[in-house]
Amino acid sequence: MPDVVVIGAGVVGAACAHYAARAGLRVTVVDRGSVAAGTTGAGEGNVLVSDKEPGPELDLAMLSARLWAELDREVGGFEYEPKGGLVVAETPEALHPLVRLARDQQAAGVRGTPVDAADLHEYEPHLADGLAGGVYYPQDAQVQPMRAAARLIAARPEITLRTGEHVTAILRAPDGRVRGVRTSAGELPAGAVVNAAGTWGGEVAALAGTELPILPRRGFILVTEPLTGREPIRHKVYTAAYVGGVASDSAGLETSAVVEGTPAGTVLIGASRERVGFDRTFATPVLSRLAAQAVALFPALAGVRVIRAYCGFRPYCPDHLPVIGEDPRVPGLFHACGHEGAGIGLAPATGRLIAQAITGAPPDLDLTPFRAGRFGRAA
Repeated sequence: MPDVVVIGAGVVGAACAHYAARAGLRVTVVDRGSVAAGTTGAGEGNVLVSDKEPGPELDLAMLSARLWAELDREVGGFEYEPKGGLVVAETPEALHPLVRLARDQQAAGVRGTPVDAADLHEYEPHLADGLAGGVYYPQDAQVQPMRAAARLIAARPEITLRTGEHVTAILRAPDGRVRGVRTSAGELPAGAVVNAAGTWGGEVAALAGTELPILPRRGFILVTEPLTGREPIRHKVYTAAYVGGVASDSAGLETSAVVEGTPAGTVLIGASRERVGFDRTFATPVLSRLAAQAVALFPALAGVRVIRAYCGFRPYCPDHLPVIGEDPRVPGLFHACGHEGAGIGLAPATGRLIAQAITGAPPDLDLTPFRAGRFGRAA
């Protein structure tokens, strides 16, 4: 009998299980698919502080950036790359808000260095000419998300993994407290249940008779052939429009150039966002737009072939903050979902905070901004 059942074997669920196990708890992770089969497997692996406005999410990102570096030393095996990020502006009008954001982020410990247009090629030699400038963020990093989820689970012997099991009910005692889950394989008693189901977090919450307004936001990624014999892209590089896209409430299609290399030599190209439900239709016009934006940023990519493309669904919350902590309406149910496109980067901090909430340890951050009861019924 585990102390904790974690629903979801993506990177957030894996981090929750990892830190709960480190706290001395016996943990069972249950997923209807395989490890990282959902949003995690369709992510780029971003560990970013550069795209966060000052506030609770940036505080969470700063904690997570530190924890990813610690996990690389303690666990490793997930291609952690502290390569930094370069945010570029195409016009002077776009540059001013970038520089202002970097200045505002400094109070939270973010190191953002403005880069003049003439100096951009020192960071990325193959960037397009004519850009207005940018900001360099040395704290941005990258992980391989599927490896990260698998390694965080495998690193702790206190964790039992059960894949291919669908959670059909969250069991509650007469006093309303959670007492475990029922899966397609039977009942699994536990003193605490963690909802780390990502885009399906609202469905899991409903099993316990509570509500979370989490919606899917589709995004596509292109993957190029390896750049064999060519100088790699050194950093995560994206345009100022990406920052606006992250914070946007629009349900319509938005795209912005996001380009980065991988240890295998391939290049990942994003990013698109749109709320179309769970529609997996391959949208060729979206892919064409992403490719064109990448070539505009790195003209040398015009002669590089795309070898595959894939889409995933970001778990979108109306206020763009994740839900982290115990549900005040269902004692023993802890939520760790709704991170939208930042779940991979924010996973370690989320897992650590959930473990602290379960054990009653003092939290590293105030969980009030992330509380489950903050949404009105209108949301």
